[in-house]
Amino acid sequence: MPVRPENQPLVSVIVPIYNAKNHIARCIESIRRQTYRNLEILLLNDGSQDVSLAVCRMFAKVDPRIILIDKANSGVSATRNLGMRRAHGVYFQFVDSDDTLQPYATELLVEKAVASGADMVIAHYNRIEPPKEKEHPRAPRRVEEAEPGFDPFVKVQTFGFLLEGAMTKAQFAYGLMQEPASFYYGVMWNKLYRADLIRTHPDVECSEELSYSEDFYFNLSFIRYAERFYALSTPVYNYVQNPESLVHNLNPVKVLTTRWELLAYYKDLYKHLGLYEANKIRLNKYFFGVAES
Repeated sequence: MPVRPENQPLVSVIVPIYNAKNHIARCIESIRRQTYRNLEILLLNDGSQDVSLAVCRMFAKVDPRIILIDKANSGVSATRNLGMRRAHGVYFQFVDSDDTLQPYATELLVEKAVASGADMVIAHYNRIEPPKEKEHPRAPRRVEEAEPGFDPFVKVQTFGFLLEGAMTKAQFAYGLMQEPASFYYGVMWNKLYRADLIRTHPDVECSEELSYSEDFYFNLSFIRYAERFYALSTPVYNYVQNPESLVHNLNPVKVLTTRWELLAYYKDLYKHLGLYEANKIRLNKYFFGVAES
């Protein structure tokens, strides 16, 4: 028998939006169609210059779970931080405006968090690569243009490192050390976070000074205070490779500079955990590592 929404912990889904006209409707619809119903959906329009705000207003009119926040442009970090301050949920979940959730995503994440008492649930994800027009001239150039169902031109790969199950902070930190440069550990969108841990520690936030890997900083800060973790081997998130995305148009010098700054955060975390001396050589892999993207 399904759990009634009023008996489910409230989950705040935080979506920063900037000029996402080609993707935002598909993104929002994937959140609205979650099998988990007790959602607070925060759509934060970060000064978009296209029709993204109009699309969000349309959805807000038909779904009372949606809270629309329209603000001047301040960047993804400040926008996520504002979303966390405005959110009321027991758990926080993050979605980028050009991606989608699997229909069962939130339900599975919450189920594992509640059953295990985890402060963070981390899950496998799908990387979706739309077809290149010059390779497949007749193929749809964007995922949202494709017909529903099977599309032989879209490439899908599943990423993840941890086996299914609960783990301690030390076990999770050891896993992170094996792949410190990976999206799997660094991004915010394949995870569920216990919100009161964030609310009681003001330093757990996205760095507004970093122009790249601000989500890595957030996760390193969160891990410092979290005690229980759960790894979900089912992919719950569809990360769509978007050539217009910031991550594909980064200045190489900025990337190296940011990684050098984050290396200091990694060192600080592992010294705090008493794991630095045994792993300092492996930790340097972060600076030279290449993440899947």
